[in-house]
Amino acid sequence: MNSRERLSRTLDHREPDRVVLDLGATSQTGISASALYGLRKALGLAEKPITIQEPAQILGQVDEDLRQALGVDVVGLWNPGNTLGVPNRDWKPWSMPDGTPTLMAGGMAFSRDEDGATYTYPQGDPNLAPSMKMPSGGYFFDNIDRGGSYDEDHLDARADFAGDFGIFDDETALHLETESKRLFEETNYGIVGMCGGGGFGDVFALPACWVKGQPQGIRRMEDWLMAHILYPDYILELFEMQCDIALKNLEIYRQAVGNRIQVVWLSGTDFGTQNGPFASVENYRQLYKPFHSRLNDWVHANTGWKTFYHCCGSIVPLLDDFAESGIDILNPVQCSAAGMDPGFLKERYGDRFVFWGGGVDTQQTLPFGTPAEVREQVRERLATFAPGGGYVFNSIHNIVGKTPVENIVAFFEAFREYNEGM
Repeated sequence: MNSRERLSRTLDHREPDRVVLDLGATSQTGISASALYGLRKALGLAEKPITIQEPAQILGQVDEDLRQALGVDVVGLWNPGNTLGVPNRDWKPWSMPDGTPTLMAGGMAFSRDEDGATYTYPQGDPNLAPSMKMPSGGYFFDNIDRGGSYDEDHLDARADFAGDFGIFDDETALHLETESKRLFEETNYGIVGMCGGGGFGDVFALPACWVKGQPQGIRRMEDWLMAHILYPDYILELFEMQCDIALKNLEIYRQAVGNRIQVVWLSGTDFGTQNGPFASVENYRQLYKPFHSRLNDWVHANTGWKTFYHCCGSIVPLLDDFAESGIDILNPVQCSAAGMDPGFLKERYGDRFVFWGGGVDTQQTLPFGTPAEVREQVRERLATFAPGGGYVFNSIHNIVGKTPVENIVAFFEAFREYNEGM
């Protein structure tokens, strides 16, 4: 099989000739620029600045030579703009605090303070207040809370979040059409369309790092979580607006890319903590499930795509509802969280979800374990998740900076050895 055929078979819950590998197709299945630079060097690939695909997390672009070296099967169809609302073009040199050479989108703006912290700005406008901060020696940017107080007697979600969402313009649609044709016709990779739009309640997006001016309404994470109980109508009003825009964008996306993609990435909202969900099952059913269902139903009725949802943490109580809402693919499969045992997940939900991730623990094993421990965990996870299909191999979330390169090499070597033994 070629990679695209391999992914299609996997998505149909049939076992392929070998397990599908993803590295870098999405904003949660990638690798920090620092780690990527070290990996390329360890594999004997050309040393060069790492192009930053996603600036908030400083994710590096996985180039063709690395995909070939590792046997990667999946690529991402990325939107033309990045997290800060800056077009990914006109690349310029930019060095990370650890000295890793990178290329950053030319429209990005940065400043540093006396403590060595780095700041960046919405839509690259340095005349505004910064919206993200990287501490001295850091490896990614954190949101800056720019939201102010809100008047609980005059809450207006549509007005407060009017600048957060927009309809894809002609330039975006043309980019998606052109790039999807290039990927489909010039490669045999499986393709994930990074559409977005379904990240209802994503706390990463609440501070709106791309929005110029002060974001209005309920923006702080603690206020947002309390609003689920105090102001559910406010949340429903916001989600209704967001869903209407997302459905319009999905239609534009469908017209632009057709069935050249196999998977559509819709959401990065986390519903779980390390020990359990953020909210109750009833709360999910009231506020989120109707909108997940609307988007998933549209995709399944109008395309051949499978829907991809990223959701960290312990989410076992929500999995039946996720499946009922039409979610096809679950990522990152955080096996270290309470109740997220790989064997249980595969036995109970292996015919309902494609598990995308779960290959190694990026909280402990990959960054702090030994290469032998990494190899052992990779073998265990593959032995559990891979049989019968419905599994795409990737780490649990992005490979972060400072991860020992020998552990990253062991991660991919153990995967290769498993596939060679199939």
